[in-house]
Amino acid sequence: LWTHIAGGAIGMVTGVVALASRKGQRVHRAAGSVFFFAMFAAYAIGAGVAPFLETGQRPNFVAGIMALYLLISGVMAARRRDAWAGAPEIIGLMVALSITAAGLIFMRMGAASPSGTVDGSPPPAFLLFVVAGVFAAAGELHVLLRKRLSNTARIARHLWRMCFSLFIASGSLFLGQQQVFPKALRDSSLLYVLALAPLPVMLFWLGKVRFDDWRRRRMKATKADPPPPPFIPAA
Repeated sequence: LWTHIAGGAIGMVTGVVALASRKGQRVHRAAGSVFFFAMFAAYAIGAGVAPFLETGQRPNFVAGIMALYLLISGVMAARRRDAWAGAPEIIGLMVALSITAAGLIFMRMGAASPSGTVDGSPPPAFLLFVVAGVFAAAGELHVLLRKRLSNTARIARHLWRMCFSLFIASGSLFLGQQQVFPKALRDSSLLYVLALAPLPVMLFWLGKVRFDDWRRRRMKATKADPPPPPFIPAA
């Protein structure tokens, strides 16, 4: 339990540092490495312990698997410079489809349950599994069909997967564990803002990556255009 808590706490702090620092520089890489190992410990323990707890933890088990999958595939996207499609993408596609299927099954189970929930979670909560699973599966399929990713697409893949993995942790802490906060903060707007914060940051960086790529291509195309012929006055 303490390893799970410590890993999550360290991961939250280093995740913020990695997002705030300049991408690709030493601080970003160091914070990202600590974030990976800390969150890996937190997610692995959470997913591994959930099936054996006395109270139902099926949604938490799937959430832990999803967070681990996004974390590992996000780090691989940053470190695999060639980004050729292979076995990791095939395995990733199967995991993503399984997460999507689990979300749909839980939504159906919750709607049919007398309590209207699955282990205390209402059906709308499982929409997160479906959305993340569909996007992740589409990304894996994209890599498999194209065989190789451009550098921009590889960075975007790394960004959204790491940010969404951080979002799972922030949501679990600020919304799922509100009892650890002072009473004045429980159910407050501040906790919702902190929980959702990784998503707008993710959108910002994805937009910046795409814009920078568009600007580089435009500048390259401008330099490649031949200069106009010199003006020669008529005799």
